[in-house]
Amino acid sequence: MTTRQMGEAPRVAFGTTVTELAGSDPRIVMLDGDVGNSTKADIFEEAHGDRFFQMGIAEQNMMGVAAGMASVGLIPFVSTFAAFAVARALDTTRVIVAQPNLPVKIAGAYSGLLAGMTGKTHLMLDDVSIMRAMPNMTVVCPADDIETAQAIRALVDDDGPGYLRLTRQATPRLFNGGYRFELGNAVVVRDGSDVTLISSGPQSIRVGEAAEILAEQGIDPHVLHVPTIKPIDVEGVVAAAEKTGFVITIEEHTIVGGLGGAVAEVLAEHAPTPMRFHGILDTYGESGPDDALLDKYRLSSSQVAAVVSEHLQGR
Repeated sequence: MTTRQMGEAPRVAFGTTVTELAGSDPRIVMLDGDVGNSTKADIFEEAHGDRFFQMGIAEQNMMGVAAGMASVGLIPFVSTFAAFAVARALDTTRVIVAQPNLPVKIAGAYSGLLAGMTGKTHLMLDDVSIMRAMPNMTVVCPADDIETAQAIRALVDDDGPGYLRLTRQATPRLFNGGYRFELGNAVVVRDGSDVTLISSGPQSIRVGEAAEILAEQGIDPHVLHVPTIKPIDVEGVVAAAEKTGFVITIEEHTIVGGLGGAVAEVLAEHAPTPMRFHGILDTYGESGPDDALLDKYRLSSSQVAAVVSEHLQGR
């Protein structure tokens, strides 16, 4: 298996990148929901204390304050755990951020299964489903620290609201310094001919590793990484599906309305293709060590390889 360079945790890339951008853009401010040492919003606080706002455990109010700031020309980053940013503040986000199309950038940290054993109540496995259904909302799920940094820059340049799905742990890098993120573009990370695997976020790294395992077994996967789930890259998804004629979506997120649903919507309209969905089934997650959770929910690289083999045998 290819040895990949380890990167910083996406949450660290978030803190350092927003801090760096704020050094040259006075419009950027940070609102924290009393978890800055976890989300790394505290990096911003140390550098730009006059533009850091500690809002406490009051996520709806924090979103309302961010909307007010955005309405007068600022670019607010709202930083808290994904479970709180999305679920607790949903009505406020929908009514006073998304409907008026304000440039509030929502950073949902500790998303997915691997939340550092903070407890099952803190897991957010349906944030993509919720946020991509909201008009005007851009949804980005970067794979590693390099893509996270570039995605943040793209969101700052975008005029509307955005949701940035961030994970807690450091990961191997999917990309190198020559990579260039473009909002709305999917990326082929492995060219193949037997089956198309479509993923997003750090799960794309594990899918890439699974593809290497499958290649050793004589299976040639085509792997597409989709960092922008909304707006999704229609042409990229169609091209990847047509490459092999069989698609499997793989996500560290519920299979109800997430990446798999977005891909299915594209293919149903533009290129009907046999496909399967793999991710969190219609269930809540649980708290535990990362490796144990990835194996339990069949999202580790070895388990993904096994799942793909099973689907190919069952076609």
